[in-house]
Amino acid sequence: MTNATTSSVWRSTGGDSTRTASAGSMQMSLPFFISNLAATTNITASTTSNSAVILPANAVVTSVSITETGTGSIDLGFTPLIGVGPGQTTTLGTKVPQGFLANASVATRVNVQVGGTGGGASLGNVANATNLVVVVNTANTAASGNASGIITYFVSTNESEDV
Repeated sequence: MTNATTSSVWRSTGGDSTRTASAGSMQMSLPFFISNLAATTNITASTTSNSAVILPANAVVTSVSITETGTGSIDLGFTPLIGVGPGQTTTLGTKVPQGFLANASVATRVNVQVGGTGGGASLGNVANATNLVVVVNTANTAASGNASGIITYFVSTNESEDV
């Protein structure tokens, strides 16, 4: 996967040439794959990748779409990663097992949005303001098979200064 070429906040270039409008953050979509819904594990980016799905600090997940269905229901959450970077010893923070999805059905293709059935307590909120988070599947006795989908999120910014 390529690295981003910008980390700036964005404004509408057609609607406000005075730079008065509030700056915002772009919406992003990230694919994921769960190879065993009945196991507690970090989820991966695809069927052919072993890379964990990691969201940046200040990520706000707004929806989770299930595109490949399994059976039953799943819990999708996250664990903060502490001390990430060159020369650092990475440790795990406190797991939030139902942060994004809480007993959400994967029997059909669904899109769980903020306030929707199966949405977790962190859906629509900043997952962790200071640390990256690794997305995890928590074993749910009612689940089996594989599932894949798309996590839609943006990175919240508290910047109030002109950019």
